[in-house]
Amino acid sequence: MERSGVHDEAVAALRRSYAAVPPGEPVRLAKRTSNLFRPRTPVRTPGLDVGGLTGVLAVDPDARTADVQGMCRYETLVDATLAHGLMPLVVPQLRTITLGGAVTGLGIESTSFRNGLPHESVREIDVFTGAGELLTSTPDGEHADLFAAFPNSLGSLGYATRLRIELQPVRRFVALRNLRFTDLDALVEAIGQVSATGEWDGQPVDAMDGVVFGPDEAYLVLGTFTDDAPAASDYTGQEVYYRSLPGRRTDALRTYDYLWRWDTDWFWCSRAFGVQHPVVRRLWPRRYRRSDVYHRLVRLENRYGVAARLDRWRGRPAAERVVQDVEIPLDRTAEFLRWFDRNVPMSPVWLCPLRLREPAGAGSARNWPLYPLRAGELYVNIGFWGTVPIAPDAADGDVNRAIERTVSELGGHKSLYSDAYYDRQTFDRLYGGAVYRAAKDRYDPDHRLTGLYEKAVDRR
Repeated sequence: MERSGVHDEAVAALRRSYAAVPPGEPVRLAKRTSNLFRPRTPVRTPGLDVGGLTGVLAVDPDARTADVQGMCRYETLVDATLAHGLMPLVVPQLRTITLGGAVTGLGIESTSFRNGLPHESVREIDVFTGAGELLTSTPDGEHADLFAAFPNSLGSLGYATRLRIELQPVRRFVALRNLRFTDLDALVEAIGQVSATGEWDGQPVDAMDGVVFGPDEAYLVLGTFTDDAPAASDYTGQEVYYRSLPGRRTDALRTYDYLWRWDTDWFWCSRAFGVQHPVVRRLWPRRYRRSDVYHRLVRLENRYGVAARLDRWRGRPAAERVVQDVEIPLDRTAEFLRWFDRNVPMSPVWLCPLRLREPAGAGSARNWPLYPLRAGELYVNIGFWGTVPIAPDAADGDVNRAIERTVSELGGHKSLYSDAYYDRQTFDRLYGGAVYRAAKDRYDPDHRLTGLYEKAVDRR
């Protein structure tokens, strides 16, 4: 069967599974794995069958586009596009993030200072809505309101079955320059300069991110696509990528390895499982050094609480999970990092500059009402993932609430893949409540899909 026929059958299976959900019951995906950190109440009703929506339908090297099914993992998508010397405009850091997930839940990576967020390279989407309709949504068509509201809707308006995305050419290697900074203001100034000029020290910059180990030690990593590299590093073996930054002024990776440089150790979170210890690393099979393996271990811990019980037995304080990505305007980034260093005992943290994309000929960036970043403004995504001790006079969630308040005070935004504590009024103000409700009433009038606030805050 041709790919179009396979896709049609997958959509038919999706429709049948929707019809099998009893009337009045909530509709959810029949999907066991996730890159989200929001616990939710389990349901026993049948889920939507998306098992056939995991592939790449077509790559058009001339038009530099790809038609991709919604549940296609980026590792599958990258394999298909690199074969043509192309890659998606933004490839999120973890292999098992799906294209549909990155669009409806936001994604980011080191090309975001040039190319924005993954949903900004989407040309059209087929959305299976909460009403059981399959609609093709484009920026200017009949369902342009759905196209605009889909990013950051977290599956509360519908699920993408097919997306057409733009691609960009790449070369064999990524040459890296690791710039060390001992002053956060100088770091921020350098980010602004690279973003404004697209270069550093006379050399072009195609990718940019960074790591902050502390206020007096930070690294800005500048990547340039190239076909010529004297030698390429390998961080899937004994070496750990983020640990290489202090010791190397320059580096190079195969483009494939660069795209997944953070996945092997889940940034630095693999250290919680001992995987970065040289002995454990030699014994831990390479094929299991992947973010989805670590994520499964975290889910097991959340379910059974073995480590938490051991900590209590050892007399250690209870811990609060602090797993967040926030976008801070560039001119407030140093201020936030200093606040974070004083108030949240956690390091390192990840930096990833971004701005909304202005497509060629468009003249301005498109508005995305459910995650309303300001057009023309440069932000820095700051990611931090771990736990902090709960102080004797504090409660679980206090640190996350303080982060939310500080992000808002600094004019920033917070992604919703993890814990959120906003009240309904604040949430609607920050995440396009009026636009969302209009789209919800049109495309899921019976509210079969769990609402955005309920998913993000109530954790249903």
